[in-house]
Amino acid sequence: MKKILILLILILIGMTCYSAEKAVLPSASGLVENIEYIDESDEQIKQVVSVRVLSGKFKGTERTIDNMLTGNPAYDIPLAVGDKVVLHVEALNDEAYTADDVDFYIADIKRDNQIFIFAALFAVLLLLIGGKKGLTSIISIVATVALIFWVLLPMVLNGFCPIASAVLVGILSTIVTIYLVGGFNSKSSSAIIGTSLSLIFAGVMSLLAIYFAHLTGFAGEENMFLYTARPDLSFTGILSASIIIAALGALMDTSVSIASTINEIHETDSSLSVAQLFKSGMNVGRDVIGTMSNTLILVYLGSSLPLVLLSNNIDLNKFFNLNQVATEILSALTGSIAILVCVPVTAIIASVLIKRSKEKDDINLGKIDI
Repeated sequence: MKKILILLILILIGMTCYSAEKAVLPSASGLVENIEYIDESDEQIKQVVSVRVLSGKFKGTERTIDNMLTGNPAYDIPLAVGDKVVLHVEALNDEAYTADDVDFYIADIKRDNQIFIFAALFAVLLLLIGGKKGLTSIISIVATVALIFWVLLPMVLNGFCPIASAVLVGILSTIVTIYLVGGFNSKSSSAIIGTSLSLIFAGVMSLLAIYFAHLTGFAGEENMFLYTARPDLSFTGILSASIIIAALGALMDTSVSIASTINEIHETDSSLSVAQLFKSGMNVGRDVIGTMSNTLILVYLGSSLPLVLLSNNIDLNKFFNLNQVATEILSALTGSIAILVCVPVTAIIASVLIKRSKEKDDINLGKIDI
């Protein structure tokens, strides 16, 4: 109950911080019932789509919408009868908002049902395989997502420093996740402190990488869209924040692995000194370093695979100096460096805290026996 209470308090704090104004475009769901094809030119085909509106103010109405196919898969939305689509609703004037005073446009294919199915499958498998730990993992995931959407986003959009906001949210997420999974003990506290210090270090390293490499923060189309809507934001700060958040999971894994190992070793042999516990933690950390750093590099490579494939069609000197390529490489390296730092930091903190905690428990038990 104590853990759940702390989690609810953190989420409520996040909800109260959610004060950013959101300019949400109205939308509705629709079902494609009929399609007629018209050849506009050799390269363009127009789909005249009959859509029945399934939600919103105009639910049940029929709409005929033109959908242009230009041959560019990045922008085309090829439809078939029976597809569910997301409709953008746009008022023709500010005074009236009736069925005759709005236009409908096809924004995209509706995919949220598939997202819910995969999310449900993930949750079920997590509960079946993880049991009680799986349940706490689901709660920690929900808490992390809530912190990002209800704390990090409003803080950044309201003008707070993106780096400080990301570090704060990362630390809150770490506290919720590790205490939920590992309980309130010196092992969990050690992992939290190690992760938090490593997050701060990752923030500093990301700033240095951005400054010395002259990164702009505009490494994709979404950055340009955001700049169009909010040119006042710090895009280098947002880039640094994204590096911090991306490294958070790997840092938590590393710190928890080391702290848990040191705790188990001390449980087995309580006579070991802080130096001996630290040495054991470092031995485990060296094994963790290889897999965690490799994981982080592969995450960035996997998300940037089209960019990597582009290297075959461009001079390598030019390729590695492209802003987008340099951004991805430095982001992966910054996170990996933070993992390297996390190992000795967590090892020394866990060795000291766990040793002192066990000694304190022994003293208290001795007093009770007397």
